[in-house]
Amino acid sequence: MTGPHRVGVLASDGVIAFELAIPERILGTTTTADGVPLYDVRVASVDGGAVRTSAGYRVLPEYGPEALEEASTLVVPAVATTGTPLPGGAVPPAPDPGGAVLDVVRRAAARGARIVAICTGAYTLAAAGVLDGRRATTHWAHARRFGRRFPQVELDPDVLFVDDGDVLTSAGVAAGIDLCLYLVRRDHGAEIASATARRNVVAPWREGGQAQFVEARPHVDGGPDTSAVQEWALAHLDRPLAVEDLAERASMSVRTFTRRFRAETGTSPGRWLAARRLELVRRLLETTDLPVEQVAARTGFGTTAALRQRLHAEIGMAPLAYRRAHRAPTTGARPLDARRCGPAATLTP
Repeated sequence: MTGPHRVGVLASDGVIAFELAIPERILGTTTTADGVPLYDVRVASVDGGAVRTSAGYRVLPEYGPEALEEASTLVVPAVATTGTPLPGGAVPPAPDPGGAVLDVVRRAAARGARIVAICTGAYTLAAAGVLDGRRATTHWAHARRFGRRFPQVELDPDVLFVDDGDVLTSAGVAAGIDLCLYLVRRDHGAEIASATARRNVVAPWREGGQAQFVEARPHVDGGPDTSAVQEWALAHLDRPLAVEDLAERASMSVRTFTRRFRAETGTSPGRWLAARRLELVRRLLETTDLPVEQVAARTGFGTTAALRQRLHAEIGMAPLAYRRAHRAPTTGARPLDARRCGPAATLTP
């Protein structure tokens, strides 16, 4: 049995206190079914000293730079921004991180560590050169300036988080929680991730491709919303569910239904349904012994071939291989395998 996966959280001057705490709160509370910790989360500064936070107080990390150098996953939280507000309320990014901070990130990349940025932590990764030619995201308010400053990065400013294999980035605050839960799901499967979410009383899953900004549900005209249809669809994923049928159930035109649905969920009905079907596939493969044919039938894919094609397109694995790799462990940690948007990797302590 290997030990818990080592996670170093980089605390630097100006760090946003809330986001500094996210990795420990999510990853640090993740355990096996019998309570064995799966992550060893250590907050550290580059020199072992105290750092100034954005909240008006300093923190003195318990660990020094060795925790960052030994980490198999390095998390870089956001640093507070300063300067004159830009149009729309956005503000310029904080000054460039110091050379010592950039060196920590570069050494982590050189040794093959997984690197995770929360919010404007993506600036640090980009300044260190580890995002060159790769997909990434950051907080929407800083995306325009980021794109101008780092044109070599393939920035997607609209999504909650991006998994580019061994480098992952997220938007701000709650998206950092989403990304950490995604790491748990990627490493240990849906059941353990759901248990961690319940422990922390947060939503167990939001798609990385969901929009960062979702409008409030449109009740201004007194019309209905789509929540009842969403609940009905979740209970009938084994059926063919056309957008036209959902709109009719909601007593709306297809155009109105699609507009309201996107305003409420941040995505289209078709993409939402596809994600819910795949989520159910994963849960059934991880937690039941149902034959793949029955999993395909229960999730609306119909045939084993259709399910296999979709699962392989999304995460690069066949159903039975996914089941073997993601069966929820009862003790100890379980290794990573092939992952969505990235090559196969090994989860090491």
